[in-house]
Amino acid sequence: MNAEQLSTWLTAISSAQRMRILATIADGPLHVSEIARRMEMSRALLYMHLAKLEEAGFVTGHHELTDDGKALKLFEAVPFATTLDLATLVAAVASSPKPQPQPTESSE
Repeated sequence: MNAEQLSTWLTAISSAQRMRILATIADGPLHVSEIARRMEMSRALLYMHLAKLEEAGFVTGHHELTDDGKALKLFEAVPFATTLDLATLVAAVASSPKPQPQPTESSE
């Protein structure tokens, strides 16, 4: 994992609302409407948080059809564990591309 990936991962998990979403679906998959109801959050806002969590690999989503033919989007938590220490941070930075020097303006 490079520094950019680590930053994306940490940003996704650093939100209290996203932590609550993960806790809500920790016991099993739930459809979006149910998560929104439990979170007392609009589905639009929930989808924004779920997109960040899915991009970072904390959740997966899939569609299921009900008996009456309705499509439901379900999300479930992906088990994870991490150790964030100085060695992990140094390794992430070391595996990242070197930043390109920015041109400087000269004053004349």
